[in-house]
Amino acid sequence: MADRPISRKKNVTGSGSVHRRPMGTSGGSGGNRGVNGGGGGGLGKLLIFALIILLGGGGGLGAFLGGGGSGGSSGGSTGGSTAGNTISTLASTLLGGGYTSMSQSGNSTWSMKSNAGVLDESVASSSREKYTKIKGNGADTMTIMVYMCGTDLESRAAMASKDIQEMLNATVSGNINLLVYTGGCAGWKNSVVSNRTNQIYQIKNGKMALLKDNIGDLPMTDPNTLSSFIKWGGQNFPANRYALIFWDHGGGSVTGYGYDEKHKNAGSMDLAEINKALTDGGLKYDFIGFDACLMATVETGLMLDSHSDYMIASEETEPGIGWYYTNWLTNLSGNSSQSTLEIGKTIVDDFVAQCGQQCPGQKTTLSLIDLAELSATVPEDLKGFANSTTSLIEKKEYKVVSDARASTREFASSSRIDQIDLIDFAVKLDNSEGKELAQSLLGAVKYNKTSSNMTNAYGLSIYFPYRQTSKVDNMVSTYDEIGMDDSYSECIQKFASMEYYGQQATNNNQFPSSIFSSSGSSSGIDLTSPEAIGQILGMLSSASSNKFLENGVDREIAAEYIAENNLDLSNLQWTKNDAGDTVIALDETQWGNVQDIELSTLVKDGDGYIDLGLDNTFDWDEEGNLIANTDRSWLAIDGQIVAYYHIDTTGTSDNYTITGRVPIMLNGQRADLILVFDSAHEDGYVAGAVFGYDGNTEVIAKNLTELQPGDTIDFICKYYAKAGDDVSIEEEYYLGEQMTIDKDMSEMQITNLVIEDSELLISYVFTDIYGNEYYTDALKQ
Repeated sequence: MADRPISRKKNVTGSGSVHRRPMGTSGGSGGNRGVNGGGGGGLGKLLIFALIILLGGGGGLGAFLGGGGSGGSSGGSTGGSTAGNTISTLASTLLGGGYTSMSQSGNSTWSMKSNAGVLDESVASSSREKYTKIKGNGADTMTIMVYMCGTDLESRAAMASKDIQEMLNATVSGNINLLVYTGGCAGWKNSVVSNRTNQIYQIKNGKMALLKDNIGDLPMTDPNTLSSFIKWGGQNFPANRYALIFWDHGGGSVTGYGYDEKHKNAGSMDLAEINKALTDGGLKYDFIGFDACLMATVETGLMLDSHSDYMIASEETEPGIGWYYTNWLTNLSGNSSQSTLEIGKTIVDDFVAQCGQQCPGQKTTLSLIDLAELSATVPEDLKGFANSTTSLIEKKEYKVVSDARASTREFASSSRIDQIDLIDFAVKLDNSEGKELAQSLLGAVKYNKTSSNMTNAYGLSIYFPYRQTSKVDNMVSTYDEIGMDDSYSECIQKFASMEYYGQQATNNNQFPSSIFSSSGSSSGIDLTSPEAIGQILGMLSSASSNKFLENGVDREIAAEYIAENNLDLSNLQWTKNDAGDTVIALDETQWGNVQDIELSTLVKDGDGYIDLGLDNTFDWDEEGNLIANTDRSWLAIDGQIVAYYHIDTTGTSDNYTITGRVPIMLNGQRADLILVFDSAHEDGYVAGAVFGYDGNTEVIAKNLTELQPGDTIDFICKYYAKAGDDVSIEEEYYLGEQMTIDKDMSEMQITNLVIEDSELLISYVFTDIYGNEYYTDALKQ
């Protein structure tokens, strides 16, 4: 029997009602009608950043940066400096309580032995010599340059100021030059850093000295701005060891680093531009770190090899608190000859530990990569793996690749950036080339650590299209610019073309019109005829601007494959089994073309329907058929039925982690609650909230904050009103009444409530191997 998707366990506790109210009405958070992001289907682009509760009043951020106030709340640090209260202590008090972290055993299985927490001090013999020569015996000097684009992370939540405070709390010796370049923020939450101009500071022993002022209001995603800082730092603070840390948002291989709040149209600094800035800067680094999201990619590492010995970065989106700077800076000051492996291990350990205390439930990763070994061992094995994967696609084994891609650990999955753990992917393709690549990658990852709920994150990710194909051409250009081998570009173009052809040739009955009409309608193409499909693909190709189709799968081969491998819509019809249940019955071949299933529930309200989202909860009969949900229940938080959207599922039915989101207004700002269900917490828990972005950038922000007593929540739903026979008008409303948090986040109860007083439409959405989504006919209840 083909594998069936993992179902969320429902805990039905009673009944509830569903009602909507206009956004901005009394009891709501007011006025913000133009809501971006989120919405139906759970697949829309969600660029997210965290809210960390601001520390207000006497001994807060203004005091510690303003010249040594000792006031403030009790529990602040009083020894060793005039910095006043430490942010780390206060943040721990405010954010650390409540939820008990999950056990270290994890919540879903690893595809191979985990490398988390294992330090590898070996070096491949083929690796180049390191750029940095460590003198030893504390005789080394190190210049650390922190490129801190404060952006909205600072203006909304003082995240940059809190990290500066951690630097101020460190003991920084004379052998360590700690330089911070500031800019990119409309409003710094301290009394020192300028909102008007970029600046350079030196931090040493609890003091922050302004070294260069009035640099100008320069965009921090401009490579020239970065290279000018690097040149200045190298000239004024020469050392035998250099480190560079990028602080801001990150978007991985697709969009690179940075979002400048003051220069929103400047875009991000892509990998080619980072390479240019580093080349123009003229230094070689001991390590380059990214205190930003999603930058631990193979592409980033290969690009950085000509500049640095090591990279420290995260595969996943970073929690809002970012790196913890105090310990590693103090340790390094105590021994400026400390090995880079030791430095990196401390950074990784402290980051994951702090996130576990302050952001439980957040998926957390950080890894230390030996770039000399990466560049020596991985390119050839990646070429072999890419060629073997391309061969599978060309030999009509696309489904093998698609299934492996669908089950591979994906990062920032709700944002659809298509970055996956390359080791996990290589292992799941289960061939000799994949095993060789996995071993080379594991050798280059010298230290890796993850939160206990984060499996199959081995330390290095890569771009591989699946959620969308629109970025493929850009990535091929990026690969050309950074000098990656053509074999991988060819591989992703072959896969993307097959996916594109499969989507265009088959009938994709999109929500919501499918809910109000039959899902069995045909696109008019005979899907059993390669000739008919080929004609359609020919017309589509000639009209398409996608360059990857020119280097993609031969259309004739694609047409033959699609004719043999498609989801027959005539089978997505409700029938009765022997027990009298209403079921969807597919044979095993057809189930093999299904990669995901989700339940859609709409509630009749007036002339239209409230959309309650997509849940991964379903039942199977003894024959493996999907049974229609008839219990009329839906997910609720503290007795309030909410719109819920499944994000992803990892693991097995016995050992799994399911993540979902609930659209809300949090204290008047658009956000999503993040819910986690796992094999240790089947009823689930609220892991925190992430905030919607305004679309000015495609980089991904540091994310997730805990809810605090006094926070207000207005739940958001979509509403569809019929206009004619098939077309629906989409609007957004508040769902239920405003909720004020009066307890620890861990005490919020997630249950399912039966909807007794309204007509329901339920349907299931099937996702096939090409990424098509098919809605079944709606069942009225």
